[in-house]
Amino acid sequence: MRPESTNGTSGDELLVPMDWMYAEYIADELLRTGDLMPPTTIEFQAGRDALALTVFLSEGPAGGARMVARLDEWLSLTAYDARWREWVCARIGALVEAGGQGPDLPLALAAWRWLDDTELFAADLDAVAPGVVPGGDDEPRVWTPAWQLGLPLGHLAIHLF
Repeated sequence: MRPESTNGTSGDELLVPMDWMYAEYIADELLRTGDLMPPTTIEFQAGRDALALTVFLSEGPAGGARMVARLDEWLSLTAYDARWREWVCARIGALVEAGGQGPDLPLALAAWRWLDDTELFAADLDAVAPGVVPGGDDEPRVWTPAWQLGLPLGHLAIHLF
């Protein structure tokens, strides 16, 4: 998308990160529609950022009928065995190498840094027995990168859409 300008008279352009903002909007709407958790939680933020990165890095957001077709792509990218972290690192690396100029890349990089560097104390989903719903007081908990918590949340939100 072309950047929008402030008023067109000064020659200085205010670069607006429209692709990133639209990716965040789609991610937010998917998570809110799924109604999986309150939007004020850090887990919701992790899910929104993971989904926004997925949308942004998969050749940008798509509106209208094209978005429905993209849901399958986003589902496959966020699936449990999809190696999402490696895919994100490769896509971001390619954008940086290509001289990713513009306002979108710094926001995507900031979201990725937060997802990768921030650890959340959450239920150890690998230790939960099949058929048991996590949430009890005696469940095992571990520190896990935010993306590992946000990605399954985002995947479920896409699936519920």
